[in-house]
Amino acid sequence: MKKTKRIITLGITVVSLVCLVVFPPWDMVKAWILPLPDTIQEQLDQALRHKLDGIIVYIDQPGKPNEYHAAGWKDRENEMPVDPQALFKIASISKLYIAAATAKLITSQSLSLDEKLSNLLPELDDRIENADEITLRMLLQHRSGIPDFIDDPEYPWDKSLTDLNEILGLVVDDPSEFEPDNRYDYSNTNYLLIGNILDRTLGYGHQDYIKNEILDPLGLTHTYGLLSEVDSNDVVSGYDTHFEQDVKMLDFISPGGSMIATAEDVGIFLRALNDGSLFSTDEQTVYSSIYKYEHTGLLPGYQSIAKYHKDIDTIVIQFVSSSGGDFWTISEIVYNRIIKILRKGNTQ
Repeated sequence: MKKTKRIITLGITVVSLVCLVVFPPWDMVKAWILPLPDTIQEQLDQALRHKLDGIIVYIDQPGKPNEYHAAGWKDRENEMPVDPQALFKIASISKLYIAAATAKLITSQSLSLDEKLSNLLPELDDRIENADEITLRMLLQHRSGIPDFIDDPEYPWDKSLTDLNEILGLVVDDPSEFEPDNRYDYSNTNYLLIGNILDRTLGYGHQDYIKNEILDPLGLTHTYGLLSEVDSNDVVSGYDTHFEQDVKMLDFISPGGSMIATAEDVGIFLRALNDGSLFSTDEQTVYSSIYKYEHTGLLPGYQSIAKYHKDIDTIVIQFVSSSGGDFWTISEIVYNRIIKILRKGNTQ
């Protein structure tokens, strides 16, 4: 049996290699090998050749004016050009805001990193395996073993789920993926649960706390908790290879994936997160122990990258309004080429 499996695996590998040679992903190859432009805007214009519908880039370099770049469409059907200040679904970048809010509540002793899920949400004690062993820290660090609701075959990508209990219902009573704290495995369910925990601890919605304690102090007036809070005309349209039409109105409400923002607002937040100005010393210590300082986001029609590059002390936010197929890889290639242009400029 083992020998048969090895033969099958070898056969699959050979077929895959042949396919790569005979049918190479030309859009990715082109994105990789084209000469590096001199400017960011030239790179964005070049990116449109790889069938990206729209792209927004925000750059924050100390001592220089902030840069706002855009190319392509805000609304492809109506041929509206993209605006660098347009709103965008930032998907899992939302997790950075929730982790930051949690760090503040832990520091104020409203929550404890070692408190068990069974105590924080007792109604789930018998419905989530190992709830009496899973801690808040494990949820924050994706070490809980709780399945990811987006992996459920019944998750309806083609419609909006407006009830968090319905989303959670996709994974409750399912077996754990692994024993708590045994390994890292990214799961959106972790942050759905953290959102519920924050709501219960605060006695009101955690997005209001994020607004009061994070957004308002930073002057972020173009960041929102949910799509329903904004005028849809201000949001970039999104296009996915699995859908024929714009998917902008698909509403993803789960904590850790629901927020809407401009690239500039995300950039200001990320700078504050990385330079420490968002936190007190104690809050910074807690945050550093529980989560990371950069993130990517992916929803149908929306791809985002938010990173701080320490070697050039630069924040770069990139939004791409195309998804599916090879678009994620192309998006990463374009982002990495932007960083190369910035590094080249810093050495000249």
